[in-house]
Amino acid sequence: MTASNLMEVHQLEIQNLFDLNGKVAIITGGATHLGFAMASALGELGANIVIASRRRDLCVKRSNELKSKGINSLGIGCDVTDPIQVDQLVDQTVSEYGRLDVMVCNAGGAVKPATFVPNGDIEEFVSTMELNVNGTYLSANSAAKIMVNQRSGSIITIGSIHGSLTNDKRFYDGTGFHRGGASYQTAKAGIINFTRYLAMELGEFGVNANCISPGMIPKPDADVKMLDKCMNSTALRRRGLPSDLKGVVALLASEAGSWITGQNFIVDGGFTIW
Repeated sequence: MTASNLMEVHQLEIQNLFDLNGKVAIITGGATHLGFAMASALGELGANIVIASRRRDLCVKRSNELKSKGINSLGIGCDVTDPIQVDQLVDQTVSEYGRLDVMVCNAGGAVKPATFVPNGDIEEFVSTMELNVNGTYLSANSAAKIMVNQRSGSIITIGSIHGSLTNDKRFYDGTGFHRGGASYQTAKAGIINFTRYLAMELGEFGVNANCISPGMIPKPDADVKMLDKCMNSTALRRRGLPSDLKGVVALLASEAGSWITGQNFIVDGGFTIW
């Protein structure tokens, strides 16, 4: 960003700092749960939204939902573990909109049921690492090629509180909720530090990189015992909702966060403060 551009940003009124009109954002894993909440947030601020996931049919459905609200959107099928598909995702986006301003590397999770040391399964470990770490790397790397040339952009990765501290198996006892194993926790820790690397590597080109680490945000159909535990274990005494990520993703995607990079934002209702 040039000195002239910086002066213009500093003179913006606060409501305009979050304006994303004309911007273009890709959200991988954007068709469900947290991903769709973040896609909706950026679209509501005026961005053109590209929803990507392995389920093209669901991406198109979600894209149409955004269109019904007046948001310009596109649904594209993409397996983020496939470098060719990731490059095609970015190429198609740039071909459609002419630029790429925000890449939210949200695709992730567990591929198979978690395994735990000393009875770990290497296939489960590798598959989870491939989806989370490789997928984030490929998405960020492909987006960075465009953003470096533009001399602007924001890469937002998705970590987890369990990338910063391990989970306590006693918390999950009797809830029917499956906790992340060695692979998930290792993957999310790697993503957090990879984000710091991105910030260092890309900063000179005007590209920001930050990580959002959500706490436990269970789906509505989660076990009642788990919902109660999530509510009672946070300082705010309520469970997290997908919409709780809207504010932080808006900050990091917009000019409001233009001097923030290399940071890990924990959004957990205070779950990790003790």
